[in-house]
Amino acid sequence: MSAVLDTPIAAPPAAAAQPQSPGQRAWARFRRNRLGTAALWIFLALLVLATFAELLSNDRPLVARIDGQWYAPMFSNPSETALGGDFDTPTDWKDPLIAELLAKPGNWALTTFNPHSADSINYFSPVLHPGEPSAEHWLGTDSKGRDMLARLIYGFRVSVWFALALTITGTLIG
Repeated sequence: MSAVLDTPIAAPPAAAAQPQSPGQRAWARFRRNRLGTAALWIFLALLVLATFAELLSNDRPLVARIDGQWYAPMFSNPSETALGGDFDTPTDWKDPLIAELLAKPGNWALTTFNPHSADSINYFSPVLHPGEPSAEHWLGTDSKGRDMLARLIYGFRVSVWFALALTITGTLIG
């Protein structure tokens, strides 16, 4: 036979694949794993929530309007004397005097999702401690009266950021 018939016909040139680095190949392989991708998104959402824990769980309001004055207690807690109290100490927003002040018409406070901090104790609580889960404390309180949900949120933040710092340090050092 002739030489023309024996030569294979070349396929049309396809688009040349871009070379990928090992990191890009690993990321592409990871993205094909649906469960892993979902877990990554859940972890990132929890990380963002824990990083901004003060916006979720804080015993001080985000914003308060009392007697025509605006306050941002989360950033700068006014003294009790500024709100009509007797002592020049930071305002305890769980104090019955402050609760009575906020109950007056025109006064209000925008609180966080969970109005408790990790280390705050409600000295005026009518229940014994440790307290069982309730409408006020969703996961209950510990033996000192601290809110367990707030302690979990703040503790998660410390644990996750410590683990990330440890992982990055270990990776860089080798």
